[in-house]
Amino acid sequence: MSETTLEVSQVVTAYGKIEALKGVSLTAARGQITCLLGPNGAGKTTLMLSIAGVLAPRAGSIKLDGGELVGRSAAAIVAAGIALVPENRLVFPQMSVRENLLAGAYQRTDKSDVLADIERMYRRFPRLGERREQLAGTLSGGEQQMLAVARALMSRPRLLLMDEPSLGLAPLVVREIFDIVTELNREGTTIFLVEQNAHLALKVAHHFYLMEQGRVTFSGTPGQLAEDEVIRRAYLGSRQAAG
Repeated sequence: MSETTLEVSQVVTAYGKIEALKGVSLTAARGQITCLLGPNGAGKTTLMLSIAGVLAPRAGSIKLDGGELVGRSAAAIVAAGIALVPENRLVFPQMSVRENLLAGAYQRTDKSDVLADIERMYRRFPRLGERREQLAGTLSGGEQQMLAVARALMSRPRLLLMDEPSLGLAPLVVREIFDIVTELNREGTTIFLVEQNAHLALKVAHHFYLMEQGRVTFSGTPGQLAEDEVIRRAYLGSRQAAG
């Protein structure tokens, strides 16, 4: 059994008096792709932002390899080995591709290795290499998603959080993004993924959670997910042709 990388325990995160996460517990095992499904408004992005230190949980524990993250700054959490690819990409539009990549490595002091990693990103994402001096805001949606992934990888994370990486992208681009996810995982990166495209997620993820109204309501393998009648109707039945 893989050693646990991420352990979320009874996390409560609120916006004012409204609890978006109501005691969420889950784990993401080292070396695996863990996928979180759920309807809009379920609390998935809130969980991602809580893990990344952007939001401060009101209660509960979030640990990476046994080290507590709650109470630490977002910068400290990046330094601990977690990087977030946020929903809607959120690249820096007025900065070039190269400047965005440098921003992803802002805490690193190994300058020569940073430059080597940028070249590595250009090889992994050839379109970024072709557009290295282009403003990020002028890239296509797919290119911006690749840049968001590459920027996150510049911090050399052990755990990569990805919030809706396929959102708003053409099917061919989505498959390309998922190929990258699979490749990164094969190379040893642990990935925790929020995704609406359950069909594609079934092809890559090792474990699934379902979140509804701020609570985890399902935990299981791809096979268990596909066999669950309620989940099939909600996430697979009407989209049978999409995979």
